[in-house]
Amino acid sequence: MSVHALTHWDLIAAALLVLLLGAASIWLQLGLQSQLLVATLRMVAQLLLIGFVLRVLFATTNPLWIVLMAAVMLMVAAREVVQRQTLRLAYKPSFAGALVALLLSCVSVLLLTLLVFIGNQPWYAPRYAIPIFGMLLGNGMTGVALALNTLMQNVVNRRAEIEQRLMLGANRQSAMSDIQITSIRNAMIPTINAMATAGVVSLPGMMTGQILAGTPPLQAVKYQILIMFVIAASTGFAVMLALWFGARALFDERQRLRLDRLTPDGHT
Repeated sequence: MSVHALTHWDLIAAALLVLLLGAASIWLQLGLQSQLLVATLRMVAQLLLIGFVLRVLFATTNPLWIVLMAAVMLMVAAREVVQRQTLRLAYKPSFAGALVALLLSCVSVLLLTLLVFIGNQPWYAPRYAIPIFGMLLGNGMTGVALALNTLMQNVVNRRAEIEQRLMLGANRQSAMSDIQITSIRNAMIPTINAMATAGVVSLPGMMTGQILAGTPPLQAVKYQILIMFVIAASTGFAVMLALWFGARALFDERQRLRLDRLTPDGHT
């Protein structure tokens, strides 16, 4: 069974739906039309580019090119985490913290998935490595951005409470524990919701793609279950690591809260 080939006219017709949404935004004065336009243009350009890149990677299966591709994806994901925060530390420490958290979590889970769970030969085959890494990074990026945004907003709003705890003898970890727990819970809501509703409310993307490509439904379901498991794990670990880095950076060596290290709207 072959996948039905889409024409340029099919895509143009589908794009009219986004234009209709933009028109509704103008009519209702939502102010979303510019963001929709930029996001649409970026999405089309990026997906076309990655399509050509993956065609080359699938033909060569050179591990060096795969590592380079993964490195670029990782850097872009870390940058997006920083850009999505309304309050953050200076750019370099924010970027470094997000980068390390995503690197340690997503790469380790990816290697475990490729080497142990899937066991394809070669294990680094780009047909498996790049799409799975992209799914791990995409979900991890969203989780880390939500977690850090919640953390920074709560620290600012509850500054007096945190400083009171510190004056009463609490250390940094104790003073921030409930805020960190709230941040983790908020960051994991999209992932947990996706797991809880998979197969009932929605058919996840990987499963849908495999079914459209002719894979037997039960085999597609097994792959989707595997992907949901590894996404949940990598996102959770990335969130915890990012919050550890972020909370630590908000205090100096004398356990004093340093909100002066925060910058609004991503400006240094």
